[in-house]
Amino acid sequence: MKKSQILGIAVGATLAMGLSASAFATDGYQLIGIGQYAVGMAGAVVAAPDDPLSAAISNPAGLALMTPQAAFSAEIFNPTRKTNLGFGEIGSHSNVYGVPAIGWVAPAFGDGIVFGGGVYGTSGLGVNYLQNLGSMGYAQAFSSITFMQMAPSIAMKVNHHLAVGATLNIAAEQASFQQTFTEYFPTGMPSPYPSVVPVTGGLNLSSPSWAYGVGFTLGALYKVNDMVTLGLTYKSPIWFTPLTWQTGTQNGPNNATGAAGQYSGRLNYPQQVAFGLAIRPIPQWLISVEGQWINWQSTMNNYTIYGPWNTASGNVSLPMHWTNQWVANIGTQYDLTNWLQVRAGYTYGSNPISNNTIASNLIFPAIVQNAITFGATQKLGMGWKLTEAYMHEFSNTNTGPAGSSPFGGPMPASATLAENSYGLQIGYDF
Repeated sequence: MKKSQILGIAVGATLAMGLSASAFATDGYQLIGIGQYAVGMAGAVVAAPDDPLSAAISNPAGLALMTPQAAFSAEIFNPTRKTNLGFGEIGSHSNVYGVPAIGWVAPAFGDGIVFGGGVYGTSGLGVNYLQNLGSMGYAQAFSSITFMQMAPSIAMKVNHHLAVGATLNIAAEQASFQQTFTEYFPTGMPSPYPSVVPVTGGLNLSSPSWAYGVGFTLGALYKVNDMVTLGLTYKSPIWFTPLTWQTGTQNGPNNATGAAGQYSGRLNYPQQVAFGLAIRPIPQWLISVEGQWINWQSTMNNYTIYGPWNTASGNVSLPMHWTNQWVANIGTQYDLTNWLQVRAGYTYGSNPISNNTIASNLIFPAIVQNAITFGATQKLGMGWKLTEAYMHEFSNTNTGPAGSSPFGGPMPASATLAENSYGLQIGYDF
């Protein structure tokens, strides 16, 4: 491949996942759970929500069964990411992020009806790669997404067996990304002039842009008996306004070029369905299992960027080709004493990105599949309780076929991701 071709076609096809690096990635780019109770249960809380954080985001019907309370969670998220653009493996230079969350529930509007919700913030996750391509030049890949959600919720206990709830999901996202290639062109000029002139091209949407969205969650809990509870949740898509960038000239895939001006793209959040079963063999012991379907294909098949392109359609499409994801979670909790609970869990999610499409998803490889979690809660008295959790997502690597290097390198494109998180939550029962 000639150097002049690289600026026009390689960069756009290299790291097409730039704008899909939202929130924190375990199930695609979605957290397995909000709050440290949910993390310790590996996200298996649709049939067993235990605090406002796990209920409002996973199954708002659970709020109807809670006493008035509030909870604050702080989590440190630590992903390890590596990629190979065809010239050797390199790591990302950003690897620690903070995840705050706050939730509450209180009686409202009459007997059996409660109002609650939460505000959940994530301190953008992305990557920051710089790869030396030898005499050709160097590639720079950067992405950052901040995703925040406010979830006012209402729930009602219909009878002894059934509770229902609904959440209005109000969300904001901030995005910026860059995927550029700097090429060295010989000048042919004698000393003291430089022997090469660096020329940079590619997609550079690095100025942060905000978008705002809305969606809803519907949930139900059905208590079959004192041992068995069923849970069901439907989350609609979150429909966002476009992200917009005022920027300079651009180079996209398939030799597309764009003039200086405004570029935009829309990144919605996918709809999903979850079903859970919670069993208490004895009063002190809880086992919760959950199955989940996430419709990534509807939002992550292609990412379209609109702007002053030289294409007939006025836009370019970055193909990512995510498939829908199936997730299975299991968590267990045991009351060791009247003040100490311990829990553990395991989650598996099918990989929405295949080896054949990893070259288009290098900037954020949401490819991890297996995670284990541990947690505990201490009831401190006077309504206070403390909850801790740890998650480890095992390393996974996707490697493309021979010749998949976006810059014509001798090695195939690949991406590796592993994750850890450490969290602390404080709760208070009023």
